Amino acid sequence: MTWLIDTHLLLWAAIGSARLPRRAREVLEDEGSRLLFSSASIWEVAIKSGRDRPGFDVDVARLRRGLLENGYAELPITGEHAVLTRSLPRLHADPFDRILVAQAIAEDATLLTGDTALAGYDGPIELVRAAR
Repeated sequence: MTWLIDTHLLLWAAIGSARLPRRAREVLEDEGSRLLFSSASIWEVAIKSGRDRPGFDVDVARLRRGLLENGYAELPITGEHAVLTRSLPRLHADPFDRILVAQAIAEDATLLTGDTALAGYDGPIELVRAAR
């Protein structure tokens, strides 16, 4: 199965956070999973880490390199993805999250997320609950 991993789950996995949900760990460790990360997630981390946003204090180049070295494939943003965001209902205002939904739909991937707002979209989305 092909999985597009949302930004927070990528960050939690990269730093070994206890907040990473058990189901997310299962997906990430399953050898049958094809794991994707969006260039939008890298862009989001770069912007938010530059603004000293809590939870985004990582070296974005190192994050990207680590994802690639661990077998994730990078999914670039295409014009098709951008156009598809226009047809999405306004359930979520964050453009980074909206492009992830569009990418999952266009690429026949399941978006794995801990964001309940994203889980409200029709489409290939699986909500996982963060460990507390």
